[in-house]
Amino acid sequence: SITDDAAAAVEPEIKITTDEIAGTVTIEDTGVGMTRDELINNLGRIAQSGTKNFLEALGKGKADVNLIGQFGVGFYSGYLVADKVEVVTKSMQTPNAPQLRWTSQAGSSFTIEDDDSEPFATSGTRLILHLKDEATDYLDSSKIESLLNRYSEFIEFPISLYKETTEYKQVPDVEANKDLKEGETPKMKTVPETKQGYERVNFQKPIWLRSPKEVTEEEYQDFYKSAFRASYDEPMKYSHFVLEGQVECKAILYVPGMLPFELSKDMFDENARNIRLYVKRVFINDKFEDLMPRWLKFVRGVVDSDDLPLNVGREILQKSKVLSIINRRLVRKSLDMFREIMDDEDDSQYIMFWNNFGKYLKVGVVEDDRNRKDLLPLLRFFSSKSEDEYVSLDDYIENMKEGQKAIYYVTGDGKEKAAMSPAAEKVVGRGYEVLYMVEPLDEITIESIREYKEFDILDVTKEQDLKLGDDDKDEEKKKKKEELTKEFSDVIEYLEGTLSGKVNKVTVSDLLTTSPAALVQGAYGVSPTMQRYMKAQSVAAGGDDQGLNSMNQAVMEINPNHPIVKDLERMVKSGEKDSEETKNFATLLYDVAGMTSGYDVDDAGEFAKRVMALMTTKARDDGAGVQDAVIEEKTEEQDPVIEVKTEE
Repeated sequence: SITDDAAAAVEPEIKITTDEIAGTVTIEDTGVGMTRDELINNLGRIAQSGTKNFLEALGKGKADVNLIGQFGVGFYSGYLVADKVEVVTKSMQTPNAPQLRWTSQAGSSFTIEDDDSEPFATSGTRLILHLKDEATDYLDSSKIESLLNRYSEFIEFPISLYKETTEYKQVPDVEANKDLKEGETPKMKTVPETKQGYERVNFQKPIWLRSPKEVTEEEYQDFYKSAFRASYDEPMKYSHFVLEGQVECKAILYVPGMLPFELSKDMFDENARNIRLYVKRVFINDKFEDLMPRWLKFVRGVVDSDDLPLNVGREILQKSKVLSIINRRLVRKSLDMFREIMDDEDDSQYIMFWNNFGKYLKVGVVEDDRNRKDLLPLLRFFSSKSEDEYVSLDDYIENMKEGQKAIYYVTGDGKEKAAMSPAAEKVVGRGYEVLYMVEPLDEITIESIREYKEFDILDVTKEQDLKLGDDDKDEEKKKKKEELTKEFSDVIEYLEGTLSGKVNKVTVSDLLTTSPAALVQGAYGVSPTMQRYMKAQSVAAGGDDQGLNSMNQAVMEINPNHPIVKDLERMVKSGEKDSEETKNFATLLYDVAGMTSGYDVDDAGEFAKRVMALMTTKARDDGAGVQDAVIEEKTEEQDPVIEVKTEE
């Protein structure tokens, strides 16, 4: 215990000084100091026994992570930048304790002697690093200051750095005031004033160590803005908690109010350091990928654990169960925050959250099997009935028509194109709601779900059973489809021949309502949106995209009740099937079905020719022939007159 009043009066502090001439960095504290025996036991024997034993145990994979630090590995890391280390110390344990100097070259041997340098007021330790030639950049006080701001900003003891600062002061301008008249205001000038002295660098308080009841809303906001350099961002939600049990740690997590700038170009930017790991308030690292899954890359926070060693490394941490325990708790707390935002009375809060971070939750559904079930209620989509509002899967189920047996969705490049899909008519015509998957990530996400609350999730653009009717009517529908297939067999045969290489097959569908035809994929096919995405990825990787075309030939469904299909049937059965006009008509039917189903037109030039041919035929049928311009010659006195003659 401390009995000396003078010792008790000294405030604990740490001071750091750099000396460019001597090539040294000095770190001094006002702590308890060490005796001669403690110097020998704590420093002198490290190189001889402890460090060697620790490294041997680590090499055999038998080292306990909690042993790091007990062997002085942290102290001996000083030799990474210094070829000579001196420790000047004075113990407070005995009155009039001598001031001692411990010296070692590269940690191989050491000497201890009495020291007569600048004495300590009461007790303390002064560590002097004689830097190597390649480490002289640490003599720059600004370099030391940046390291302190990064790694030691939350140390509870004051840390002061000896540095040179320049201030600008207003002083009277003697030269300009020579002719100053009485009553006139003297002229001033700005001059720099350079000062040297100690300046404290760590002002941040680790608010996560306090009880959540003691921290105000303003303190949480201020801490977020300063700790994460987010001056213009107001966090939407935060969670301050303590983890107890197998692992003890304290943490604060934040949901940003806007997408962090570093994630705006790359949603998984490796340089975006969102979770900061501390051990006993000392910053360790902010690049432990396993601390948080990458789909929570946007969540910011700090984690402070007393169960981890100060010199923890990624390899050691990965061998520890501590990491997985902390990971699960951070994910659970993050999900709790998302649910709180979702349940807020102000719906705009969750809309803002979803617009900023919804894509991360979709990735979570794809990649995180353990938490997928908790993520599904958080998903939002546009639908055929929601217009510009988002719909959750729970909203969809609540609004289901009686007897509906599945959740339906359609893919497309954007909401407008998804709404145009002829395949959606199959269920929209029955009054069912259809969810819109408007980007490749949506499709990957929904394919990962398959079902929600006992309802299958079905793609209406796939050739599959959509579970639309009563079971007792299935046989009747099957018979009707067989009859239609037989009735339109000539049309089907003609289309399959004309569109050979473009479609896998042609079928009759009695589910289409307003569209003459639709292109759908097989049960294991890929949507046109996904096909374009895969082609782009293949080309970007230097590959060939030709294989995708042959693998994903669509199935063409025709509407037997549509006038265009009936017209095609008439043309085929009347002996006109070999004409160019019938071929163009059939190919245009395919083109329109493809465009409205989200596919690209393969040859825009040929498509234009087919449209022009159809327009010409229509003009001829209406009795308006092709007009030629004929110029009749007149006399010189008359202006030329252009007459338009119509060829009958």
